[in-house]
Amino acid sequence: MDLDAITEYSALHPKPSGLILQYGTAGFRTKAEHLDHVMFRMGLLAVLRSKQTKSTIGVMVTASHNPEEDNGVKLVDPLGEMLAPSWEEHATCLANAEEQDMPRVLMDISVKAAVNLQQDAFIVIGRDTRSTSEKLSQSVIDGVTVLEGQFHDYGLVTTPQLHYMVYCRNTSGQYGEATLEGYYQKLSKAFMELTKQTLCSEDEYRSLKVDCANGIGALKLKEMEHYVSQGLSVQLFNDGTKGKLNHLCGADFVKSHQKPPQGMEMKSNERCCSFDGDADRIVYHYLDVDGHFHLIDGDKIATLISSFLKELLLEIGESLNIGVVQTAYANGSSTRYLEEVMKVPVYCTKTGVKHLHHKAQEFDIGVYFEANGHGTVLFSKAAETKIRQLTKELEDEKRKAAAKMLENVIDLFNQAAGDAISDMLVIEAILTLKDLTIQQWDALYMDLPNRQLKVKVADRQVISTTDAERQVVTPPGLQEAINDLVKKYKLSRAFVRPSGTEDVVRVYAEADSQENADSLARAVSLAVFQLAGGVGETP
Repeated sequence: MDLDAITEYSALHPKPSGLILQYGTAGFRTKAEHLDHVMFRMGLLAVLRSKQTKSTIGVMVTASHNPEEDNGVKLVDPLGEMLAPSWEEHATCLANAEEQDMPRVLMDISVKAAVNLQQDAFIVIGRDTRSTSEKLSQSVIDGVTVLEGQFHDYGLVTTPQLHYMVYCRNTSGQYGEATLEGYYQKLSKAFMELTKQTLCSEDEYRSLKVDCANGIGALKLKEMEHYVSQGLSVQLFNDGTKGKLNHLCGADFVKSHQKPPQGMEMKSNERCCSFDGDADRIVYHYLDVDGHFHLIDGDKIATLISSFLKELLLEIGESLNIGVVQTAYANGSSTRYLEEVMKVPVYCTKTGVKHLHHKAQEFDIGVYFEANGHGTVLFSKAAETKIRQLTKELEDEKRKAAAKMLENVIDLFNQAAGDAISDMLVIEAILTLKDLTIQQWDALYMDLPNRQLKVKVADRQVISTTDAERQVVTPPGLQEAINDLVKKYKLSRAFVRPSGTEDVVRVYAEADSQENADSLARAVSLAVFQLAGGVGETP
């Protein structure tokens, strides 16, 4: 390792003194002007990780659904998954090292992680459409090249596309071809196969309106359009030609404000969906005949998909186990519908994609979606092999057709990450095959009214939880107070959890009416304020 060259290059990407950043689930995210040194150093770290795993590692420059002036970076591990937790710590240490200590910290990491510095390294890089992303990805490349890593710059790609590229390169092309063309062909072939039975019928040409959050999703959907045009016509809105990224549009805006995105013409009963800024989240929505807005979030997406998969498994007669993984934020109605009507087992984990992903890997078929629309379906290697075998061996036509559909679903899902484009194609295929309108999908169950609030506290660490964040352990007395409040309302539940990033406690409540959900949320907030050291105004 040429420490002099590293020191020299590092001086071109100086760290603002005193700036401390934390590598979280989403990598690093902050104002773009504070990130140059972080990008350079993540280029260095990616090379070490690549040498250690003897694999291709990805570096994605994006701040997803954050405002346009922010940016961020995250590393992608060999099978397209998130960076291993011990390396998240290395990333934090390296990003925060003062200029003069940085080369030493880098050496420490390579010793601690037993990196063979003679090993070759290969890095793939991608970026979103922010104006600052190109320059920042150049800083990543500086970090890669000073450590003599090889790299391929994919330029503008969605986050899930970069995850796909990493996965392809580390499975010697078995998963797919590591090009955009390969990605489009893999998904479109599976989509056209899955929907081909229905394409012959004289049904109206299926069209879908997509709000692209003025982000990268618009560019990539335009490139993909002609691959699926026989089965689906997409109309793009907020395509980045005039609006600001994620501003008053996109999945995050639609979900949190429960209203249509600006810049999209919605007529009653039209199917519409929204991506987020880097196209790894999707939610659906529509206006009913009275002009009321309806949101179809990740819970309802998981319900549609898992019900469909369950039906296919019953048709084939195979005893593969399927599980749906949710967090405490999933609407109680969705949990009830899955368990009681569809007889699909539901498991709850702590908030955060990595917990959901980890739990989903325990099943033959694991389905997970956060309410915000981020999610996917994971098939175990054994399940995938079994299903592909059945499509060849089964003689009964109906069973064979069901197995073939399952095989197409495996190819449609981006196994490496939640992917708005692939999720959209799966949903469109299922709605077509089951001949469901968006209203019929929405009517599978009625969401319980709910309310989320935040309470400012002096120190968020006074709150600790258990049972996938559904029960409070400390401070003493708080869980009992919540239990007493919940008893006062029908179909109600409530939980509180500390924020991962700021000194606030998040409160969630649901009940049989909006009025009761609001009233329960306020009462629980007051209990938190009194028992957990609230600051500022009393809720």
